[in-house]
Amino acid sequence: MPRQNRVTPFGELIAVPDRGLFWGNRGALLDSAGRLARYSRGRAWAICVLEFKGRRREQWAPGRLTELYFLDEATGLAAGHRPCGECRYRDYQAFKRSWAAAFGGGWPGVAEIDARLHEDRLVRPGVRRSYTAPLAELPDGVMVSTGGAAFLVHEGRLLAWAPGGYRDSGRAEAATPVAVITPRATVAVLAAGYRPVIHPSAAVMPT
Repeated sequence: MPRQNRVTPFGELIAVPDRGLFWGNRGALLDSAGRLARYSRGRAWAICVLEFKGRRREQWAPGRLTELYFLDEATGLAAGHRPCGECRYRDYQAFKRSWAAAFGGGWPGVAEIDARLHEDRLVRPGVRRSYTAPLAELPDGVMVSTGGAAFLVHEGRLLAWAPGGYRDSGRAEAATPVAVITPRATVAVLAAGYRPVIHPSAAVMPT
């Protein structure tokens, strides 16, 4: 039976067989019996590659970082995570360059990034923050919500998110207001040029 460790764009943890392209964490989430006991612990929410330098981890171990899985990077960013500074060093540096371009103030430190993302992603523990914006103002890679479902903004289209991939939902009116799931700071980073890894299912959509 799949563990409850697959992350939706809303940051929820669900149990499905699909693993996705990345894993990450938001702290140790299990109690001493190995049961999911908390939504998050700490502010360093990372997105990591599935394989790195041959390292192996004991999955779902109490007292250690709890492994979570994302369909793709856009999903992880929407959930409030950022690229890992170790296993995704180049992507993390690109993320920081776009952060600096978006906000100024020089090269950002990890504490600054994590604090801003934490403020933008949660109203309080376990309760997500969102905001409304016209689709025309949103860059590719952002996740939005309409009718309670998550959609990826991708090349002028809205792609419906599912644990195993995307399906086309057609072109959307640019002026349509939508609830933005991706944290404000990350939206600004995407607008400044950061390009997240998107699941291959998005590439087979009609033009």
